[in-house]
Amino acid sequence: MSGIEREAMEYDVVIVGAGPAGLSAAIRLKQLDADLSVVVLEKGSEVGAHILSGAVLDPCGLDALMPDWKERGAPIKVPVRKDNFYMLGQAGQIRVPNWPMPPLMNNHGNYIVSMANVCRWMAEQAEALGVEIFPGMACSELVYDGDRVKGVVAGEFGKNADGTPGDGYEPGMELHGKYVFLSEGVRGSLSKEVIAKYELSKGKEPQKYGLGMKEIWEIDPEKHREGTVTHTMGWPLGKNAGGGSFIYHIDNNQVYVGFVVHLNYENPYLAPYQEFQRFKHHPMVAELLRGGKRVAYGARAISEGGYQSIPKLTFPGGALLGCSAGLVNVPRIKGNHNAMLSGKAAAEAAHEAIKAGRMGDELDAYEADVRTGAIGKDLRKVRNVKPMWSKWGLVPSLGLGGLDMWTNTLGFSLFGTMGHGKTDAAATGEAKNHQPLEYTKPDGVLSFDRLTNVAYSFTNHEESQPAHLTLKDPSVPISVNLPKYAEPAQRYCPAGVYEVVEEEGKDPRFVINFQNCVHCKTCDIKDPSQNIHWVTPQGGDGPNYPNM
Repeated sequence: MSGIEREAMEYDVVIVGAGPAGLSAAIRLKQLDADLSVVVLEKGSEVGAHILSGAVLDPCGLDALMPDWKERGAPIKVPVRKDNFYMLGQAGQIRVPNWPMPPLMNNHGNYIVSMANVCRWMAEQAEALGVEIFPGMACSELVYDGDRVKGVVAGEFGKNADGTPGDGYEPGMELHGKYVFLSEGVRGSLSKEVIAKYELSKGKEPQKYGLGMKEIWEIDPEKHREGTVTHTMGWPLGKNAGGGSFIYHIDNNQVYVGFVVHLNYENPYLAPYQEFQRFKHHPMVAELLRGGKRVAYGARAISEGGYQSIPKLTFPGGALLGCSAGLVNVPRIKGNHNAMLSGKAAAEAAHEAIKAGRMGDELDAYEADVRTGAIGKDLRKVRNVKPMWSKWGLVPSLGLGGLDMWTNTLGFSLFGTMGHGKTDAAATGEAKNHQPLEYTKPDGVLSFDRLTNVAYSFTNHEESQPAHLTLKDPSVPISVNLPKYAEPAQRYCPAGVYEVVEEEGKDPRFVINFQNCVHCKTCDIKDPSQNIHWVTPQGGDGPNYPNM
């Protein structure tokens, strides 16, 4: 909003997002120089409130950052003891043996964790070093000084629904830094802005995404197997979409039950959330969950483009970290280790620059570290798995992808570097070319409707503020997306945000229930007209995940 006077605070480094990447950067900066001023701004009501991850953690990132994390009491207590991989059919399953899999797929030495709790612990370590962390402070816009990013606007509250200042309006503050790190997670609104402004994706493959949905269940102690990791592929998705599931047995008789749907599916009638609910009725899964209870739910987009989709990571005055840069290893379903390593690398580059008297330029050393160091090596080995799956389907990609990972482990590839082609939005097919899919009504025992489950994400938004799900053209959902694509927003959103309301004698209406939004960003990614733009709501709003 132009003409608003704001106070400004000066820091050496401003970090947006208190996830594993942002917190690692903050910790490393203070390890290198206790006198550096470092601030971390987090839109969630507390650190961890917006963190959702599987998660089996490869501790290599934490080992590099804090080798004594065990002695420091990190909430990383459940080592992986057993690794299962199944191909599901509708009524049964086939276990895929572990021995043919490349070594990088082995979970030995990894841990089942709540990343929300790991981040809460990392925040304590950062604050003990003198990092300032401000939760509930959404960063709504970037501050520029000429061509460079100078800082962010944080803590703006109290706008009316039309965007004008309300009675209790607070303009927020400008936080300026010699460098600004964007570690917002997948498809962050500020990251999206700098990627477009500085053409950071020019010459790169389009980023690809999946939608990850997760429930925490308390199950019968007789069925609980602490440390067991199970992944599945196949049913119920079949040829309709790529994806699969995870079931992780953490402590306290709890299991993490998750389902990932690749967002490059064609059929606009597909409903990822309904596929997740259907999955839990598979005999193997139903037997595990029966007699238990679901205690939490959440959803989040996952970056899946990998090595060839990583944008340029630096821009004048700052850098992209972690999932803002798309550093997930797709076949391993792991990105937290690379997020931590990226934060560490960015901190080291910024520290060297500040020590040399520089500010506001590009941190080329960070870019080089990511491309040629541990992160680049991790992602390069698996770079063809996702495009193979997209092009050839599940079964051929399992064999050829496994072969390619093996040869890459040995230092070469028979396939070079394959491309992704279309964006996930462009992959959406027209409704006339597809059949509607029938989904069984949830039974309220194993499967649940979206609104019931959203209550278990503990999501809340102040209703008087402007909707943070904005339409570039308000007419497009009804005039374009409804006739052409059967308006897929009704189905791809895992929180029931979007509705097409049809009343007799009236034109259809597109309704946005933004209060339900769990900040997964699927709409921003999958809308075929690219008409939905996700911006951050006021600080503290959104999900309040307890142990995701």
